[in-house]
Amino acid sequence: MTSDELHALLAPEVLALIDEHVHDDPAEFAMQFHDRKELPVRAMAEQIACRQKAIKKLPSLSRFPLLYTRLGLEQASGERAAEWKAGLMSGRRIIDLTGGLGIDTIYFSRRFAEVISCERDGVLAELAEYNRNAIGVSNVEPRVGDSVAILETFPDDSFDWIFVDPARREQGGRSVGLEATSPDVVGLHDLMLRKAPKVCVKASPALEISGLQEKLPSLSSIVVVSVEGECKEILLLLDRTLPAGHRPSVRAVCLGEGVFEIGSQAEDLAGRVVSPVPGQWLYEPDAAIIKARLTVDLARNLKLGFLNHTVDYLTSDCLVDFFPGRSFRIEERLPFKPKGFRAELERRGITKAAIQRRDFPVSVEELRKKYRIGESSELFLFFTKDSTGVGICLLCRKP
Repeated sequence: MTSDELHALLAPEVLALIDEHVHDDPAEFAMQFHDRKELPVRAMAEQIACRQKAIKKLPSLSRFPLLYTRLGLEQASGERAAEWKAGLMSGRRIIDLTGGLGIDTIYFSRRFAEVISCERDGVLAELAEYNRNAIGVSNVEPRVGDSVAILETFPDDSFDWIFVDPARREQGGRSVGLEATSPDVVGLHDLMLRKAPKVCVKASPALEISGLQEKLPSLSSIVVVSVEGECKEILLLLDRTLPAGHRPSVRAVCLGEGVFEIGSQAEDLAGRVVSPVPGQWLYEPDAAIIKARLTVDLARNLKLGFLNHTVDYLTSDCLVDFFPGRSFRIEERLPFKPKGFRAELERRGITKAAIQRRDFPVSVEELRKKYRIGESSELFLFFTKDSTGVGICLLCRKP
């Protein structure tokens, strides 16, 4: 979005027209108004599309007549994650080094007396300020420019917290390593901890969580957050008051109908306990639990066995209520014999199924093509290995 487009969007008649057509198909809206040269039609169609997407990502905030950019909305924290994340922090003053669309900033404003929001894109900063005014947020001070340069202007200990969500798309590609982000949080480690005793870094959900303390010596905790089963972000919490030799804790937070949290409790205990044969129930832990490598802790807490020695499928004979992830009833166990597997499916009348696989030599695409399996949301075929390492297929349904 250009500055001219933003200012054109702010005209009362333009905002009213967007509100009137907010449920329309954006492409049809653009066609309908393409000859209205006095209107920023392209930008208006973009707003209609973004508002429709925001209903799911920002359910309560989207009730306000907010403005967006496509990229800004895509990169912004979802409302559920932003609210939970803000609850980790409190104090008098915080600086957000990567304001962006400003969703995190809005929730920080409810936890801190004063928020400094930095954004290098002047148009995005102006748009975020418009949104805060629309919501009624009055304790955020916007700063436009390079966030590192802005941070350096403040005296040491100016803030209780620093928050940074560094850009992970650089030069047309997508990077997940901390050193490749902008700003470089590894290089900024010491500067940030001079300005505030605590720092929260929002990292990519694809970030490898091992070896992070070597890059961030003050790392106190790694928190993997999922929303409705999808891993959304990894939070790296830094604390300059850590004692020497401290090892960062790891926990998973699963945001769904409720909140489920689990952390590593006993690293010195034995690892996974594998069931000799699958039980009557199969469980796939939430993506945050798998990413945080806490499936062993979950299995121990819920008294579940692993399906085999390599994957994060769990099993039991009795159904676990409120399992943090997906649960399936195992209807049948089939040994996977490539030459005769098609006949096994035909004997059971199976022509459609959802296919899942872990540690299995054949891809989902190959399985569908070779055995002519269509799509379905009722029957599930899990291709993996049993406790002895032999390929199996579990025929499952949801409870």
